Amino acid sequence: MAIYLVATPIGNLEDITLRALRVLKEVRLIAAEDTRTTRKLLNHYGIKTPLTAFYEHSGLARLEQVLRSASEGDVAVVSEAGMPGLSDPGYELVSAAIERGIDIIPVPGATAPVASLVVSGLSTEKFLYLGFLPRRNTERRRLLDSVALEPYTLVAFEAPHRLLASLQSLWEVLGDRRIAVARELTKLHEEIYRGTISDSIRHFNQPRGEFTLVIEGYHDTPDTKDESEVRKALHRAMASGLSHRDASTRVAKEVGWSKKEVYRLAAQENKPPFI
Repeated sequence: MAIYLVATPIGNLEDITLRALRVLKEVRLIAAEDTRTTRKLLNHYGIKTPLTAFYEHSGLARLEQVLRSASEGDVAVVSEAGMPGLSDPGYELVSAAIERGIDIIPVPGATAPVASLVVSGLSTEKFLYLGFLPRRNTERRRLLDSVALEPYTLVAFEAPHRLLASLQSLWEVLGDRRIAVARELTKLHEEIYRGTISDSIRHFNQPRGEFTLVIEGYHDTPDTKDESEVRKALHRAMASGLSHRDASTRVAKEVGWSKKEVYRLAAQENKPPFI
């Protein structure tokens, strides 16, 4: 008896493995985050396995139903798209199944974070996956501030109606870094936009579709001469009456540094830095 975590296509129905198709045919039940999306996939490949809904707000009763089914025979778990358990409620089922001694078997396949990362043109050596960015601006900025000085490439999901607000937060907190915005991956209107964060704000003025953001990691502060120029810009901004925080925000936008790093320079002085 086992629970199979089966990766399904993130758009193009051809992006599913032969193993995944076999498992979906052989299990006694498929627990799906979105039964409508999964049914389209099953119908396309002529799979008749019984289907049940299992999503974020299914509740404990449905969780117990899936676990009970897994104790009687193999069960497959699928998300709306990609790998189940990644930014969806599958991890709760996995934790509960492990506690009960039920085998968990991954059936890997398409996943948007990795697909976006490898086509981004940014470093793939190390990356930090942030999942969906917080909806509220304050929480989103707090998260970004916590990773502002991390050297790893950052990967995050975003919905179309929050894209511009999130890009604005990225610009304000991280500075004008390089970014790749993957839209509608593997679908008819797939687009990979590469540029700076400020460029992407202008480009996606009417965002549509599903988005994955791949953001350049933090690099060490530029040389001393450049730092001197940043200090001069801070002095001018604070001389105009701005607080350390507001001056840091303005200068970070001007020079493409992260707000956190500029604020660090401003905080080193008890008074505005001299030219």
